[in-house]
Amino acid sequence: MGGRALVQWEQNRDNAPDGLHVDLYAGGPAPTELKGITFYQVPYAPSTQGVDERLEIIGRMPELRVLQLVSAGYDQVLGLIPDHVTLCNGRGLHDASTAEHTLALILAAQRELPRWAIDQRERRWAPAPQRSLADCRVMIVGYGSIGTAIERRLLPFETEVVRVASRPRPEQDVHGVDELPALLPRVDIVVLVTPLNDATRGLFGTREFALLRDDALVVNVGRGAVLDTDALLAQNGRVRAALDVTDPEPLPVDHPLWEAPGVYFTPHVAGGSTAFYPRARAFMDAQLARWAAGEPLANVVRPGR
Repeated sequence: MGGRALVQWEQNRDNAPDGLHVDLYAGGPAPTELKGITFYQVPYAPSTQGVDERLEIIGRMPELRVLQLVSAGYDQVLGLIPDHVTLCNGRGLHDASTAEHTLALILAAQRELPRWAIDQRERRWAPAPQRSLADCRVMIVGYGSIGTAIERRLLPFETEVVRVASRPRPEQDVHGVDELPALLPRVDIVVLVTPLNDATRGLFGTREFALLRDDALVVNVGRGAVLDTDALLAQNGRVRAALDVTDPEPLPVDHPLWEAPGVYFTPHVAGGSTAFYPRARAFMDAQLARWAAGEPLANVVRPGR
Protein backbone atom coordinates (compact mmCIF):
# COMPACT_ATOMS: atom_id res chain seq x y z
CA MET A 1 0.00 0.00 0.00
CA GLY A 2 1.22 3.51 -0.75
CA GLY A 3 0.09 6.73 0.78
CA ARG A 4 1.24 8.68 3.76
CA ALA A 5 1.78 7.56 7.35
CA LEU A 6 1.93 9.67 10.49
CA VAL A 7 3.95 8.10 13.31
CA GLN A 8 5.60 9.04 16.58
CA TRP A 9 9.21 7.90 16.36
CA GLU A 10 12.10 8.88 14.08
CA GLN A 11 13.24 5.26 13.84
CA ASN A 12 10.03 4.34 12.05
CA ARG A 13 10.37 7.25 9.64
CA ASP A 14 14.00 6.36 8.93
CA ASN A 15 13.18 2.67 8.39
CA ALA A 16 10.07 3.34 6.28
CA PRO A 17 9.60 0.92 3.37
CA ASP A 18 9.85 2.19 -0.19
CA GLY A 19 6.70 3.79 -1.48
CA LEU A 20 5.42 4.89 1.91
CA HIS A 21 5.94 8.51 2.89
CA VAL A 22 6.23 8.84 6.67
CA ASP A 23 5.89 12.04 8.71
CA LEU A 24 6.39 12.53 12.45
CA TYR A 25 3.86 13.63 15.05
CA ALA A 26 4.54 13.08 18.76
CA GLY A 27 1.54 14.96 20.15
CA GLY A 28 0.74 18.57 20.87
CA PRO A 29 -0.29 20.92 18.05
CA ALA A 30 -1.32 18.83 15.08
CA PRO A 31 0.21 19.08 11.61
CA THR A 32 -1.66 21.56 9.44
CA GLU A 33 -1.73 19.22 6.45
CA LEU A 34 -3.50 15.92 7.09
CA LYS A 35 -4.65 15.15 3.58
CA GLY A 36 -3.45 11.85 2.19
CA ILE A 37 -2.76 10.16 5.53
CA THR A 38 -3.78 6.53 5.26
CA PHE A 39 -2.00 5.17 8.35
CA TYR A 40 -1.95 7.00 11.68
CA GLN A 41 -0.16 5.84 14.81
CA VAL A 42 -1.62 7.72 17.76
CA PRO A 43 1.26 9.06 19.89
CA TYR A 44 1.64 7.18 23.14
CA ALA A 45 0.53 9.10 26.22
CA PRO A 46 -0.63 6.58 28.84
CA SER A 47 -2.05 8.99 31.41
CA THR A 48 -4.08 11.22 29.10
CA GLN A 49 -7.83 10.93 29.54
CA GLY A 50 -10.61 12.07 27.22
CA VAL A 51 -10.31 13.30 23.66
CA ASP A 52 -7.21 15.44 23.23
CA GLU A 53 -5.67 16.71 20.01
CA ARG A 54 -3.98 13.36 19.28
CA LEU A 55 -7.45 11.84 18.92
CA GLU A 56 -9.38 14.86 17.69
CA ILE A 57 -7.39 14.95 14.43
CA ILE A 58 -8.68 11.51 13.44
CA GLY A 59 -11.80 13.23 12.16
CA ARG A 60 -9.66 15.38 9.88
CA MET A 61 -8.13 12.46 8.00
CA PRO A 62 -10.63 11.63 5.21
CA GLU A 63 -8.34 9.06 3.57
CA LEU A 64 -7.43 7.21 6.78
CA ARG A 65 -7.49 3.42 6.48
CA VAL A 66 -5.53 2.23 9.54
CA LEU A 67 -5.53 3.64 13.06
CA GLN A 68 -2.69 2.15 15.08
CA LEU A 69 -2.50 2.35 18.87
CA VAL A 70 0.54 1.25 20.82
CA SER A 71 -1.53 0.94 23.98
CA ALA A 72 -3.33 -2.30 24.74
CA GLY A 73 -6.60 -0.51 25.55
CA TYR A 74 -8.63 0.96 22.71
CA ASP A 75 -11.92 2.02 24.30
CA GLN A 76 -10.92 5.68 23.98
CA VAL A 77 -11.11 5.65 20.16
CA LEU A 78 -14.09 3.43 19.38
CA GLY A 79 -16.48 6.32 18.92
CA LEU A 80 -14.04 8.35 16.84
CA ILE A 81 -13.25 6.16 13.84
CA PRO A 82 -15.42 5.44 10.77
CA ASP A 83 -16.46 1.88 10.00
CA HIS A 84 -14.04 1.58 7.07
CA VAL A 85 -10.95 2.21 9.25
CA THR A 86 -9.04 -0.80 10.57
CA LEU A 87 -8.09 -0.45 14.23
CA CYS A 88 -4.95 -2.13 15.58
CA ASN A 89 -3.65 -2.02 19.14
CA GLY A 90 -0.39 -2.62 21.01
CA ARG A 91 -1.20 -6.06 22.35
CA GLY A 92 1.93 -7.63 23.80
CA LEU A 93 4.03 -4.47 23.89
CA HIS A 94 3.22 -3.69 27.53
CA ASP A 95 3.23 -7.23 28.89
CA ALA A 96 6.64 -7.16 30.57
CA SER A 97 6.37 -3.58 31.85
CA THR A 98 2.87 -4.00 33.29
CA ALA A 99 3.63 -7.39 34.79
CA GLU A 100 6.74 -6.03 36.52
CA HIS A 101 4.80 -3.09 37.90
CA THR A 102 2.01 -5.36 39.11
CA LEU A 103 4.49 -7.47 41.02
CA ALA A 104 6.06 -4.32 42.45
CA LEU A 105 2.66 -3.06 43.65
CA ILE A 106 1.88 -6.39 45.29
CA LEU A 107 5.22 -6.66 47.05
CA ALA A 108 5.13 -3.03 48.14
CA ALA A 109 1.67 -3.54 49.64
CA GLN A 110 2.47 -6.86 51.29
CA ARG A 111 5.77 -5.61 52.72
CA GLU A 112 4.47 -2.08 53.48
CA LEU A 113 7.24 -0.33 51.56
CA PRO A 114 5.45 3.05 51.58
CA ARG A 115 5.39 2.88 55.39
CA TRP A 116 9.10 2.17 55.62
CA ALA A 117 9.87 4.98 53.17
CA ILE A 118 8.04 7.43 55.43
CA ASP A 119 9.80 6.03 58.50
CA GLN A 120 13.17 6.46 56.81
CA ARG A 121 12.42 10.08 55.92
CA GLU A 122 11.35 10.74 59.51
CA ARG A 123 14.29 8.76 60.97
CA ARG A 124 12.00 6.39 62.81
CA TRP A 125 13.07 2.77 63.49
CA ALA A 126 9.88 0.77 64.16
CA PRO A 127 9.99 -2.90 63.08
CA ALA A 128 6.66 -4.72 62.72
CA PRO A 129 5.48 -8.13 61.42
CA GLN A 130 4.98 -8.29 57.66
CA ARG A 131 2.69 -10.07 55.24
CA SER A 132 4.17 -12.43 52.67
CA LEU A 133 3.38 -13.13 49.04
CA ALA A 134 4.35 -16.79 49.38
CA ASP A 135 1.35 -19.11 49.87
CA CYS A 136 -1.13 -16.43 48.73
CA ARG A 137 -3.91 -17.26 46.32
CA VAL A 138 -3.85 -14.56 43.63
CA MET A 139 -6.74 -14.05 41.24
CA ILE A 140 -6.03 -12.46 37.86
CA VAL A 141 -9.22 -10.94 36.40
CA GLY A 142 -8.59 -10.42 32.71
CA TYR A 143 -6.44 -13.42 31.85
CA GLY A 144 -5.07 -12.42 28.47
CA SER A 145 -1.63 -11.45 27.23
CA ILE A 146 -0.72 -9.22 30.19
CA GLY A 147 -2.44 -11.54 32.67
CA THR A 148 -0.32 -14.42 31.42
CA ALA A 149 2.84 -12.33 31.88
CA ILE A 150 1.77 -11.47 35.43
CA GLU A 151 1.21 -15.14 36.22
CA ARG A 152 4.70 -16.07 34.99
CA ARG A 153 6.19 -13.62 37.48
CA LEU A 154 3.95 -14.67 40.37
CA LEU A 155 4.54 -18.41 40.26
CA PRO A 156 8.22 -18.30 41.36
CA PHE A 157 7.00 -16.54 44.53
CA GLU A 158 5.21 -19.73 45.57
CA THR A 159 1.72 -18.45 44.90
CA GLU A 160 -1.40 -20.14 43.58
CA VAL A 161 -2.94 -18.31 40.62
CA VAL A 162 -6.67 -18.29 39.85
CA ARG A 163 -7.40 -17.29 36.25
CA VAL A 164 -10.54 -15.37 35.27
CA ALA A 165 -11.59 -14.08 31.85
CA SER A 166 -14.78 -12.77 30.29
CA ARG A 167 -15.69 -16.32 29.28
CA PRO A 168 -14.54 -19.64 30.75
CA ARG A 169 -11.81 -21.59 28.95
CA PRO A 170 -11.85 -24.98 30.68
CA GLU A 171 -8.97 -26.32 28.58
CA GLN A 172 -6.74 -23.61 30.14
CA ASP A 173 -8.28 -23.77 33.62
CA VAL A 174 -9.70 -20.26 33.14
CA HIS A 175 -12.90 -19.34 34.98
CA GLY A 176 -15.58 -17.06 33.58
CA VAL A 177 -16.22 -13.69 35.17
CA ASP A 178 -19.68 -14.86 36.27
CA GLU A 179 -17.90 -17.16 38.75
CA LEU A 180 -16.45 -14.24 40.74
CA PRO A 181 -18.98 -14.51 43.62
CA ALA A 182 -17.89 -18.09 44.28
CA LEU A 183 -14.18 -17.42 43.86
CA LEU A 184 -13.62 -14.14 45.70
CA PRO A 185 -14.04 -15.40 49.29
CA ARG A 186 -11.16 -17.83 48.72
CA VAL A 187 -8.48 -15.45 47.41
CA ASP A 188 -5.96 -13.18 49.14
CA ILE A 189 -5.09 -10.86 46.25
CA VAL A 190 -7.11 -9.74 43.22
CA VAL A 191 -5.39 -8.27 40.16
CA LEU A 192 -7.62 -6.38 37.72
CA VAL A 193 -6.15 -6.17 34.24
CA THR A 194 -9.26 -5.97 32.07
CA PRO A 195 -9.96 -3.48 29.29
CA LEU A 196 -12.75 -0.97 29.85
CA ASN A 197 -16.04 -1.64 28.08
CA ASP A 198 -19.73 -1.82 28.92
CA ALA A 199 -19.27 -5.21 30.57
CA THR A 200 -16.29 -4.24 32.74
CA ARG A 201 -17.20 -0.71 33.83
CA GLY A 202 -17.76 -0.93 37.59
CA LEU A 203 -17.03 -4.66 37.47
CA PHE A 204 -15.46 -4.57 40.92
CA GLY A 205 -17.80 -2.79 43.30
CA THR A 206 -19.63 -3.05 46.60
CA ARG A 207 -20.72 -6.68 46.15
CA GLU A 208 -17.25 -7.85 45.16
CA PHE A 209 -15.52 -6.04 48.03
CA ALA A 210 -18.00 -7.54 50.49
CA LEU A 211 -17.06 -11.04 49.34
CA LEU A 212 -13.36 -10.55 50.07
CA ARG A 213 -11.84 -11.52 53.39
CA ASP A 214 -10.52 -8.84 55.73
CA ASP A 215 -7.07 -7.49 54.74
CA ALA A 216 -7.33 -8.79 51.16
CA LEU A 217 -5.53 -6.74 48.51
CA VAL A 218 -7.01 -5.44 45.24
CA VAL A 219 -4.56 -4.33 42.55
CA ASN A 220 -5.79 -2.44 39.48
CA VAL A 221 -3.47 -2.11 36.48
CA GLY A 222 -6.22 -2.15 33.85
CA ARG A 223 -8.54 0.84 33.66
CA GLY A 224 -9.60 3.04 36.55
CA ALA A 225 -13.34 2.74 35.97
CA VAL A 226 -13.24 -1.07 36.21
CA LEU A 227 -13.06 -0.53 39.99
CA ASP A 228 -15.80 1.46 41.76
CA THR A 229 -13.90 4.17 43.64
CA ASP A 230 -16.76 4.90 46.05
CA ALA A 231 -16.96 1.23 46.95
CA LEU A 232 -13.23 1.18 47.65
CA LEU A 233 -13.44 4.28 49.83
CA ALA A 234 -16.28 2.66 51.79
CA GLN A 235 -13.92 -0.15 52.82
CA ASN A 236 -12.09 2.30 55.11
CA GLY A 237 -9.05 0.01 55.16
CA ARG A 238 -10.84 -3.33 55.61
CA VAL A 239 -9.69 -4.27 52.11
CA ARG A 240 -6.43 -2.77 50.90
CA ALA A 241 -5.72 -1.51 47.36
CA ALA A 242 -2.69 -0.81 45.20
CA LEU A 243 -3.61 1.05 42.03
CA ASP A 244 -1.82 2.20 38.90
CA VAL A 245 -5.07 3.58 37.46
CA THR A 246 -7.79 5.56 39.19
CA ASP A 247 -11.27 6.89 38.50
CA PRO A 248 -11.18 9.84 38.04
CA GLU A 249 -7.79 10.28 36.41
CA PRO A 250 -5.72 12.29 36.94
CA LEU A 251 -6.82 12.36 40.54
CA PRO A 252 -7.96 15.83 41.74
CA VAL A 253 -5.84 17.20 44.58
CA ASP A 254 -8.81 17.25 46.95
CA HIS A 255 -10.01 13.69 46.18
CA PRO A 256 -10.45 11.47 49.28
CA LEU A 257 -8.49 8.63 47.65
CA TRP A 258 -5.25 10.50 48.44
CA GLU A 259 -5.71 9.83 52.15
CA ALA A 260 -7.77 6.64 52.09
CA PRO A 261 -6.49 4.08 54.62
CA GLY A 262 -4.91 1.00 53.12
CA VAL A 263 -4.71 2.53 49.63
CA TYR A 264 -1.71 3.65 47.65
CA PHE A 265 -1.25 4.28 43.96
CA THR A 266 1.09 5.19 41.15
CA PRO A 267 0.10 7.67 38.38
CA HIS A 268 -0.67 5.32 35.46
CA VAL A 269 2.94 4.41 34.73
CA ALA A 270 2.85 0.59 34.62
CA GLY A 271 3.08 0.14 30.86
CA GLY A 272 5.59 2.80 29.89
CA SER A 273 8.89 1.50 31.21
CA THR A 274 12.16 1.38 29.27
CA ALA A 275 11.22 -2.11 28.07
CA PHE A 276 8.18 -0.77 26.23
CA TYR A 277 9.70 1.79 23.85
CA PRO A 278 12.21 -0.40 21.94
CA ARG A 279 9.54 -3.08 21.53
CA ALA A 280 7.00 -0.53 20.32
CA ARG A 281 9.38 0.97 17.76
CA ALA A 282 10.31 -2.50 16.46
CA PHE A 283 6.62 -3.41 16.22
CA MET A 284 5.92 -0.23 14.25
CA ASP A 285 8.74 -0.96 11.80
CA ALA A 286 7.21 -4.37 11.11
CA GLN A 287 3.64 -3.05 10.96
CA LEU A 288 4.53 -0.33 8.45
CA ALA A 289 6.33 -2.93 6.33
CA ARG A 290 3.22 -5.12 6.37
CA TRP A 291 1.01 -2.17 5.42
CA ALA A 292 3.29 -1.10 2.56
CA ALA A 293 3.43 -4.66 1.22
CA GLY A 294 -0.33 -5.18 1.43
CA GLU A 295 0.11 -7.99 3.96
CA PRO A 296 -2.26 -8.71 6.88
CA LEU A 297 -1.67 -6.37 9.80
CA ALA A 298 -0.88 -7.56 13.32
CA ASN A 299 -3.10 -6.90 16.34
CA VAL A 300 -6.26 -6.07 14.41
CA VAL A 301 -9.07 -5.52 16.91
CA ARG A 302 -11.66 -4.07 14.54
CA PRO A 303 -11.37 -4.78 10.82
CA GLY A 304 -12.37 -1.94 8.53
CA ARG A 305 -15.59 -2.69 6.70
